[in-house]
Amino acid sequence: MGEKELSKNTEKEEKLLQLIRELKFGEIHIYVADGQPVRAEEIKRSVKF
Repeated sequence: MGEKELSKNTEKEEKLLQLIRELKFGEIHIYVADGQPVRAEEIKRSVKF
């Protein structure tokens, strides 16, 4: 078995990580294409009855 390669985060991944760190609590939907995040939607409001 070979050694596992260490890879650096891409710019998009770094932006996603920063968004997650800045979010104190809540929910984010992440859209991925070709293995990279392309869009994140922060869910602002949910109403449960």
